[in-house]
Formats: sequence, structure tokens, C-alpha cells
Amino acid sequence: MFRCLLPLLFAMSALNASAADKPRTALVIHGGAGTIERSALAAADEQAIRADLERALDAGNAVLSGGGAALDAVQAVIEVLEDSPRFNAGKGAVFNAVGGHELDASIMEGHTRRAGAVAGVTTVRHPVQLARAVMEHSSHVMLAGAGAEAFADTRPEIERVANDWFDTDVRRRQLEKAQAAEQARASTGVPAIPGGYFGTVGAVALDARGHIAAATSTGGMTNKRWGRIGDSPVIGAGTWADERCGVSGTGWGEFYIRNAVAHDICARVAYRGDSLDTAAGTVVNRVVPAAGGDGGAIALDAEGNIAMPFNTSGMYRGWIRPDGSRGVAIFRD
Repeated sequence: MFRCLLPLLFAMSALNASAADKPRTALVIHGGAGTIERSALAAADEQAIRADLERALDAGNAVLSGGGAALDAVQAVIEVLEDSPRFNAGKGAVFNAVGGHELDASIMEGHTRRAGAVAGVTTVRHPVQLARAVMEHSSHVMLAGAGAEAFADTRPEIERVANDWFDTDVRRRQLEKAQAAEQARASTGVPAIPGGYFGTVGAVALDARGHIAAATSTGGMTNKRWGRIGDSPVIGAGTWADERCGVSGTGWGEFYIRNAVAHDICARVAYRGDSLDTAAGTVVNRVVPAAGGDGGAIALDAEGNIAMPFNTSGMYRGWIRPDGSRGVAIFRD
């Protein structure tokens, strides 16, 4: 009897060892945090947003499950979301005060600390792709405005579009509403409103080699002017990745810059020994509101732990954990 059981025991042992040795990968994404009220989101719109989040997860997971790099995975996610008109990045970018679009993006590889970013670009279909080109094909970390466009001219792989390619009717109505409110206030500036709409997109991935990467892309704030740049392209504010931790933020950018939110989360993991959940929750739910801001973040550590805190009414988000479980969500429940 015992001899008969030996092959089965050896087979089970080999199976368990194989499962234990299987590389751990993980992925977490967001499509922005802000005032996302269930009553104001039509069922068809919610279904479409969830479908886009699932497609983005599929794109990133296809890279990771094939043994690809975290850097490639986050870029794949962001490009899907940049092509969706339902998020404030790429095709669905908000309008600035003169009726155009100025796009920002960044990308970072944790184990090398390489990073690239662009700000205020106007003709690049996938700003995250240009951010990566800055990282890989220039001696700089961030390029902005006309300089970033000129650099894009030297890279034939960067797809270009007319600025009005980013237009959507929804964003046009948001601009008109914001400008009407501004006129009513007789204000010379554009005061940001806590809890206002944020549709920034982001991704953080852990690949089979244990490497982490993060990326973020945005159209900024509706009715912005003077070349305003938020946290999304600022390394350490809206995006950060190191050997232990990666973060992409979404929220009121001025406060994410002032508090170096993305880096602060990972610094608490590295220097204080905080768990990822504690670090992310403290920064997003205590530090940012105490300073007067709001928003959310996604974070991932080298063990595949995921955190997705937000202090607004909703945050578009999705995840695939190391055990393969996955999901997408918008509201708190």
C-alpha cells in the first residue's frame, strides 16, 4: 500500500513545489479619484468604464504572464486608458482655458531608478510612450512644452495626432460649466474645488523577476491656464517606484507635489517599516487632507501586496493579485 502511495506523494510534492516556485506577479491600476456619485453615473457609463478597466488589466497582465517586464506592463495599461474617452488622459483629456489640451505623463522603473516624464505636450497620442522615450533615449528626466514636442519629432515611433483628436463632448461641457462658474464668481483665477473631478490614470506592476514599475498619465485640470502642471509628471509626487514599492497618485495635484505623496508612501515602507497598507492609508487619508487636498493612490510592494486608498466618493480602480484573483471597482463597496 505504502509503495503504491509513493508516486502520488512525490507527484503532489512536485506540484506544491512548482506552485511555490511560480513567479509572483501583480498589477494595480486606477482611472482617477474624485467626485464619482453613484446616482450621477448612468448604468451604461458604469458598464463601459468597468469594461475599459478590465481591458487595461488584460493588457498589463498579458505582459506579466508572458514573463515580460513591469515597465512594459504599466505602459501597456496606460496606453489602453489613454485611448479611452472615459478618463482624463489621452483621448478623454480635459480642456484648458483656451479650449485645447496639454497632456502630462511619467514612468519609473524601481530597481534602476530610471525615470522619464513629459509635461504640456499637445500632439502625442500616448504621452506615456514619450515619457519612456525621454527615459531611454535622452539624458534628461523631464521635458516640457515645445521642447518635449521637438524631442518627439526625433522619435519616429511616437504617434502624433492633431490636438483636437483629444476632444470629447463630455469634456467640452465640463469646460463650459467651469467657465460659467468662474464668470459668476468674477474671479481672475481658477480656484480648485475639493472633491472635483479627477480622471488621471495610473498603473503599478510587479514582474516575475521581482521588479516594480509605475506610470501615470493625465490631461490635468479643466480650465487650467498658464501652462499649469500637476503632480502626474513629477517623479516623487504623482509617480514613484523603487526596489520595495511603487505608487501612482490621483487627486489635487498641488497637494501631492507639496507633500511628495508617491515617494512619502514608499519612504514609510523603506525607513519606518510600515506595511504598504498603513503607509498608503496614512498619507492619502491623513497627510493630504490635513494639508487641504484630496484624492487617492494605488500602491504595490515587492511581496505583491496592494493598497488602493482614497478619500473621495469614488476611485476607478482594478487589480490582479499574485494568486490570480482580480477585480474592478468604482465606489467604496
